[in-house]
Amino acid sequence: MPTFADKAIAYYNSLTAPTHLPAGVDVLNPYQTPEVRQIVGAFYSKFFNDNQPRVFVLGINPGRFGAGVTGISFTTPQNLRRYCHIANTLADTPELSSRFIYQVVEAFGGAEAFYGQFFLTSLFPLALTKSGKNYNFYDDRATTETLWPSIAETVRTQIGFGCNRRVAVCLGRKNETYLKRLNDQQGFFGRIVTLDHPRYILQYRTKDAPLYLEKYVATLHDCLTETP
Repeated sequence: MPTFADKAIAYYNSLTAPTHLPAGVDVLNPYQTPEVRQIVGAFYSKFFNDNQPRVFVLGINPGRFGAGVTGISFTTPQNLRRYCHIANTLADTPELSSRFIYQVVEAFGGAEAFYGQFFLTSLFPLALTKSGKNYNFYDDRATTETLWPSIAETVRTQIGFGCNRRVAVCLGRKNETYLKRLNDQQGFFGRIVTLDHPRYILQYRTKDAPLYLEKYVATLHDCLTETP
């Protein structure tokens, strides 16, 4: 039987960029590069080589300095080396979301403990940019409507990796609007729990970051009590 890792590796390495996006919106597809394909294989083989269902933690779409570089959600090259112990020659990148997420990972006892229970992903799997800056799929209506079928297919396919469908965690208050809309249409998850986005926390609420970290950890622990 294929493992979570087998299915995830095959999926990410088969991703292609969508066409017919609105003018000025570009897509980064790191999975076309040999080193990222090697990283994806190493990461999922190390942490997901089983058939254990994970609680899904869903962001918006990857940032250009996180998964847009490494192919691993919310993970910069340096955090991939430091916390996941996966060697790579990619240049270090600045990414606030990754910094906070790996504080959460450490609070759970490290990458092996965390990824044994959770799957970090996004509603749309590829990084979007506009004028060289991060862009969210919901930043304009045309982009949202163009990508909506792909978003539904992304989540549907990833659920097939191995998912605790009783609950999902949404990262970002605005993202919640779209995940709930998707869930109303597709019935993917029993319920959705929302946390403030890591970038928002470190960009606008830095002084309160320890409190947000406590909230994250408590919420994620609560989700683990809901069996598949």
